[in-house]
Order: sequence, then C-alpha cells, then structure tokens
Amino acid sequence: MLRDELRNHLTEKILPFWEGLKDGENGGFFGYVDKELRVDRRADKGCILHSRILWTFATAARVLGSGEYRAYADWAYESLSLFEDRENGGVFWSVTFDGKPADTTKHTYCQAFAIYGLAAYYRLTGRAEALEKAQALQRLIEAKCTVYNGYGEAYKADFSPESNEKLSENGVMASRTMNTLLHVIEAYAELHRARPDAALARLTGERLEIVREKMYNPGKRRLEVFFDAEYRPLLDMQSFGHDIEAGWLLWDAAREVLPEEKQGAYRDMCLDLIRSVRERAFTDHGLENERVNGKTDTLRIWWVQAETMLGLAEGWEMTGEAGWLKDLETQWAAVQRLIVDPRPNGEWYWSVYEDGSLTERPMVEEWKCPYHNGRMCMRLMEKELPV
Repeated sequence: MLRDELRNHLTEKILPFWEGLKDGENGGFFGYVDKELRVDRRADKGCILHSRILWTFATAARVLGSGEYRAYADWAYESLSLFEDRENGGVFWSVTFDGKPADTTKHTYCQAFAIYGLAAYYRLTGRAEALEKAQALQRLIEAKCTVYNGYGEAYKADFSPESNEKLSENGVMASRTMNTLLHVIEAYAELHRARPDAALARLTGERLEIVREKMYNPGKRRLEVFFDAEYRPLLDMQSFGHDIEAGWLLWDAAREVLPEEKQGAYRDMCLDLIRSVRERAFTDHGLENERVNGKTDTLRIWWVQAETMLGLAEGWEMTGEAGWLKDLETQWAAVQRLIVDPRPNGEWYWSVYEDGSLTERPMVEEWKCPYHNGRMCMRLMEKELPV
C-alpha cells in the first residue's frame, strides 16, 4: 500500500537525513550541504529552514507517536530562539553558524513560517510558551506588516519597508506576492488548529477572500504570482507548483476557518487550479515547473513533485474519479526514479532536468527543507487512499 511505502520513506530516508544535520555545538541545524553531501558547518542558518524543520519533527512526533522525533522537535524549538529579535520583535531571516544575526531582514513570509512551526510544536506538546510566541508573531504581522487590503512583504530590522528581492524573481520587483499570502494563510490555519479562535478564523477568511478576489484568474485558471501594490499582475506566469499546492492548501484552510455555507466557492476554485495544472503540466515523469510569457520551464523541482502528490490526492477526494489515483501512483514512481537520492546518506535532490540529469543545486540551503516531502508523506499516510 502507498501509505506503508510513504511511512517507510519518511522514517528511513527523509527524517534520518535531517537528524544527521543537528549542530550539537552551536545549536540548530547545519545550513548548507552541497550536491556531493559535504556539510558546510560554518554556513549561515536560515529561519525559514529551521521553522520548517521544527514543523516537520513536531508533526512527525505527533503523527507517529515517536519519542525520538519529539527530541528533535524540542531541539528545533529551542533553536528557533536564535532568530528572535528581542529589541524589535519578530525573527531575522538568518544567523551565522554560531548564532549571531546575519541577514536581519524581517520578511512577512519568514514570520509566517515561524508561526507555522511553533503552532505545530504546541499541537505536539501543549507548551504554553510556544503558543504565546506563535500568537505574538501573528499579532506582529498584523501590526507591522499590513498595508491596505493585505500585507507588505520585506522590512528592515526595525520594520521600515525595503525592497522585496527575496520573494521576487523573473525580472520583476513585486510589492505583493501570491506566495507570501498563501503561506500566511497556511500559518494562520495551523495556529487555528492549535488553538481555535473566532477572531483568527475571521481574519484568515478575509485573507482567503483576497486570494479569490485579487489573485485567482478564473479566465486563465491560475493564480497570478507577482503584483504591484494595487494587485495588478506584473508578469504573464503560471507557477504550476504553487497552483497545485494552493489547490489543496487553500481548500484545507477554508474548511478549517469558514462556515460550511461559505466553503463552496473555495472548493470550486481549488479544484479548478488542480485540474488546470494536471491538464497543462503533468507528465509520466513528473510535473513541469512553470510557464512564463508562454514558455514552459520543464525543470523537475523537489517541492513541486511533493505538492503534486498532495494535489492529485485532493483531486481524488473532491471528485471520486479513479484517474486521479492512477496519476498519483505514476507521480510517486517518477519521484522515486528521478528525485529521491539513492545514496545511503542522501534525501531528495533539489532538481533534475527533464531528461533526469542532475542540476548543480545543493541538497540543503535556506529553501531546501524537509517540509514539502515530509508533509506529503504524513498527509497521505493519514488519508484513506485505496492504493
């Protein structure tokens, strides 16, 4: 059964790799591993990476009931304090290998992932301090990062605005991004699961409405990606990975925070996003990356392939159509063939070209983490899939 395969993959491949990166001397986890599996013990450590490690081990300990993973979750929780700015509030983008501030940017995206990790840790432990930290960061986002009808993105240490290079790409400089709002919603929904709160549910529902009204393009069946301050799209682009991730993630959040009578519009939008990606980018050797100005990038990227698994499973749950399950099995075979590193100490490659040859991307850096593939395993383990 797929559930058993994923459990074994999680416990025998993914989690042991990240356990091996614990920095017992300086705290946290080593921040860089090159494609040859050489660890740079003096590399900077990213807050996004550490927040995602915290979420992964906390959720694994809760789902699997493992004391071993609880110990790593505890370590990751204590490590997150390395990134705290005790003067201005919030968390820095990165610290040095020995815990000194490195990149002091305060990004809304980064604050959101710290909430996500802390909420998962509270769900595991019931530790009041973790909940208090998550709630404080949520209040900080609303107090310091909100601008008219949504969020600003990049800030200096004192929360004065700065340019948004970190979440912009493809030659544009975005005032707002779909990616940041998506993960604020994700974090708020996780916090609501940890401690239900009517005000947080209403706020999250308002953020969901921004996605549906400002970012979803029903004519093109996609989420627009980069925006100016007035939500005008800056680029003709479909990010296949983000759309299929959003397809299950936004539907998950809508069910968490919205009353049932308001959920239907989000179900329709999310199923449309998943179907659109399946029709345009799914192959028997993984999902393509994105399409910009009509040109398709066929790179196979690790997180995109993991989110494809979840999107296909969600498509089956929404429709009951057997073809989704067939595609899910095809996708898992492609992941194992192309993305999973067969070396004894490896995990997942960052990316491969369409022909299966490796790119030069490292195994670990501030964005390469266990959250997408670990979450894929755990969510699918919990589903009643007939495969």
